[in-house]
Amino acid sequence: MKSNNILETIKMIEEEKLDIRTITMGISLLDCIDSDGDKAREKIYNKIVTSAKDLVRVGKEIENEFGIPIVNKRVSVTPISIIAGATDEEDYVKFAQTLDKAAETLGIDFIGGFSALVQKGYTKGDKILIKSIPEALAKTSKVCSSVNV
Repeated sequence: MKSNNILETIKMIEEEKLDIRTITMGISLLDCIDSDGDKAREKIYNKIVTSAKDLVRVGKEIENEFGIPIVNKRVSVTPISIIAGATDEEDYVKFAQTLDKAAETLGIDFIGGFSALVQKGYTKGDKILIKSIPEALAKTSKVCSSVNV
């Protein structure tokens, strides 16, 4: 690397506040589908905390190695409407709370996936998730929600 490039990078970090906005780990929860909501939530929690157990530590190692701060460490999961849709539950707030608990355990900033994909039509699970969004967000602190239309 040329010394000019190094000096330019240092200037960007110190003067222009260069940072890495977010690192995200994607986790498939398809193997957590269960008709029993409690079992599904237990599988979801265990899968997330096991899969992402090193995310924060590795993020900090990257920050230290390169000297560039990482503002947010987050996890994104399979849309919960798909997973929860296999249950007969009429409210998905407990699923959001499970995601929030996993995020707290991991020490991450956000967890995404309290979501529905409705661009090609609504399933019963999509409708329940959308109806659950206001309460789910009110009762959690790290959960992000979205609806893809």
